[in-house]
Amino acid sequence: MADQPARSDCRLPLDDQLAAVLQQVCEQQDLQSLDDAAEWLLRRRLRKGTQGLTGRGRALYPIERKH
Repeated sequence: MADQPARSDCRLPLDDQLAAVLQQVCEQQDLQSLDDAAEWLLRRRLRKGTQGLTGRGRALYPIERKH
């Protein structure tokens, strides 16, 4: 993905079925890890959702946190 996105400690409960789906996404999209696959699926779903709401595609950028 773009540069190194900020990642939190949020984790999905990983069962065998979810792991298999994420592994399949990794192979299809040439991703490095299951975390990358989960992020790819999330971004894809967000893009499709916003396109359905607005009728246009929108770019997704990581939010820079100010401490």
